[in-house]
Amino acid sequence: MSINDPIGDFLTRIRNGQQARKKYIVSPSSKAREAVAAVLKDEGYIADYAVTADGNKKTIAVTLKYFAGKPVIERLVRVSTPSLRVYKGKDELPKVLGGLGVAIISTPKGVLSDRKARAEGQGGEIICLVA
Repeated sequence: MSINDPIGDFLTRIRNGQQARKKYIVSPSSKAREAVAAVLKDEGYIADYAVTADGNKKTIAVTLKYFAGKPVIERLVRVSTPSLRVYKGKDELPKVLGGLGVAIISTPKGVLSDRKARAEGQGGEIICLVA
């Protein structure tokens, strides 16, 4: 089975895992998925992630985070899709919930949170919104 939107699949696995109260989720690994997981970990939305190799296949295991029995991630929305890419300049980057949430942006300097992208003066493709 081929996946048309690998990042969308990764985000859906995280959403479904949190709704089912799983401790962790496992997904095929890629550089883009690892970069998104790194931003989610830096911003405190997931506990940890680990990449493991089994022969020539790599998988990424994401340890989900809960607070008082509720998932830390309340909303995880894919913005830019393979059929409709969404790009914004440094001055047009979205603020999620007035700065309480995070937009994950793919910039020329790598995958960054919206705050870091603004601080570095970078715009780019808006991957997803997390709140």
